[in-house]
Amino acid sequence: MSKHYASARWEGNLPKGNGKFQLKTSGYVGKYNFSTRFEDDKEQSSPEELIGAAHASCFSMAFAHELDQAGFNPESVETEAVVTLDKSDGGFAITEILLKTQGKVADIDKEKFLEIANGAKENCPVSKALEAVTIKLEAKLV
Repeated sequence: MSKHYASARWEGNLPKGNGKFQLKTSGYVGKYNFSTRFEDDKEQSSPEELIGAAHASCFSMAFAHELDQAGFNPESVETEAVVTLDKSDGGFAITEILLKTQGKVADIDKEKFLEIANGAKENCPVSKALEAVTIKLEAKLV
């Protein structure tokens, strides 16, 4: 079993406070606040951005693995995750994640590429953890 650690600290109330997170293995420290999460301030990070990074990373690895297992040699897989945070009657919720991926893979046709990409979307561990969220995929063979 593999365990991974991250921590976060929030100081102050929600609209005026500030937070800091740390990834234990790398020691990376990031900051976040109300405006970076709920408004259009992109000077710091947000929990949704971290979820997007985790999902894009996991999907890229899963896709490369599934391509390899199917007999293809992926040269590269690049994925961007667009995480949508919306307000509804029940408060804020992550309502959608759009994975935009492109892969450079020799000797594969577009249909097989898309089939394997969809399998990776369904089977990567982060996708499984986020089953309550609509996950969409745009995949491009380059």
